[in-house]
Amino acid sequence: MGIGLSCCLGYGNAGADDTLRVGSKRFTESYILAEVIARSARMAGVSAVEHKPGLGNTAILFQALKTGAIDVYPEYTGTIALELLGLDYVPRLAELNQLLKPSGLASGIPLGFSNSYGLAMHEELAETRGVRRISDLAGFAGARYGFSAEFLGRRDGWQALRRAYGLDTVSPRSLEHGLAYDALVQKRVDVIDVYTTDARLATSQFRVLQDDRGHFPEYQAVLIYRADFPERFARIWPALRQLEGRISVPQMRQMNAAVEVQGRSFAAVAEDLDSQGTRLAKSADSLWSTLFAADLPRLTVQHLSLVCASLLLSMAAGVPLGILAQRRPGLGAWVLGLTGMLQTIPSLALLAFLVATLDRIGAIPAILALFLYSLLPVVRNTESALSSIGSNMRQAGDALGMHPRQRMLLIELPLALPGILAGIKTAAVINVGTATIAAFIGAGGYGERIVSGLAVNDHHLLLAGAIPAALLALLVEWGFRLLERRWSLLSFSGRHNP
Repeated sequence: MGIGLSCCLGYGNAGADDTLRVGSKRFTESYILAEVIARSARMAGVSAVEHKPGLGNTAILFQALKTGAIDVYPEYTGTIALELLGLDYVPRLAELNQLLKPSGLASGIPLGFSNSYGLAMHEELAETRGVRRISDLAGFAGARYGFSAEFLGRRDGWQALRRAYGLDTVSPRSLEHGLAYDALVQKRVDVIDVYTTDARLATSQFRVLQDDRGHFPEYQAVLIYRADFPERFARIWPALRQLEGRISVPQMRQMNAAVEVQGRSFAAVAEDLDSQGTRLAKSADSLWSTLFAADLPRLTVQHLSLVCASLLLSMAAGVPLGILAQRRPGLGAWVLGLTGMLQTIPSLALLAFLVATLDRIGAIPAILALFLYSLLPVVRNTESALSSIGSNMRQAGDALGMHPRQRMLLIELPLALPGILAGIKTAAVINVGTATIAAFIGAGGYGERIVSGLAVNDHHLLLAGAIPAALLALLVEWGFRLLERRWSLLSFSGRHNP
């Protein structure tokens, strides 16, 4: 078991080699720019490049960068200054780097465009209500606001905007950025936060409200990286320097449109940067091609590793705890109560707690979260299966002069095994589904596709993550049923063998 667990944990040891690890946030532009960085590194002749997509919000990416879980990610000067460094202005890069130096980080390579925040409405509604400026929203009673979680939580986001424009009575709801424009069209919300390079702003369907009080600063796109990056990746650094000034606002908006409107992959669009957008009219990938894309083997290995490692841990801890719960009913009530309480904690909240406690992202906190979630069925089924064994079987063991430990190993556990296996099966199936949330902290698996699909509202990408996860859950279910059937046949054969 120890060897298997070590193998399962192995892929999550970030920073153990010279692989370049590129991070990205959960929105289209960040995915594309991260792929541009990764492709530039590969074009420089470095094959050991890994893109960790959709790791989360700014705070998670910044923490991942400081701890070495990633080496570089695309960021914006306004975000670095206001959100990460807590400044009330956006200084030049030289000053930013002086302030980042104590954290062992640096920023540079301006990509050539600025992507600021803004608020937008559907053009028809904005015209009807006479809203052209953000300050006009104060007179729009009953407006429904839908903002991204990132915008709601940032110091330079909603809380600062609320104060700047006196919108204290507004209570916005959280809405994934990739779904926000459709929510406007479907009239489920009235006002959303946008990025000024969003592809859909190129149409006349939406109106970006004028920031008449100059609240939002410029957000120049740059790379933020570990300070040792130029020396550690000396072959890659010159290639990344060539990205300076390469991307204009119209070009970035066009690249975003290639993903969000045409349904192309992030990697394919990143390649178009070298062809000046001449291939952006290529048709979208089909569900079949998205499902069986080149990343499927990698995601499958990662997903299985998460499930394997967490299940081994739950078996190693859950079965002894179930035995303890059956042997000592008073203590058992506490054991079952605590494991049951773990099931009630929201999965993302548990992940956030473990990331903060362990001060790292990736496979380790994800495996620990899955382990805690899978404890209850193993503990409960072990306790229940042992309790169902008749007293006559225990008395038979006593009559044979068996020590309680021998009786447990030779009589009780074999008889309880079908019930214990049922609990392990339940835990395994739960873990296959729950493991998709691991993508939110960069642990990979099929959830990586689901998170990316949510970010760009791509149904094919969502299904390409959900379908393999569902099939894997069915395979696990069938595998355990086969194992239970074979055990029943062996037990039957053993009882009737003369």
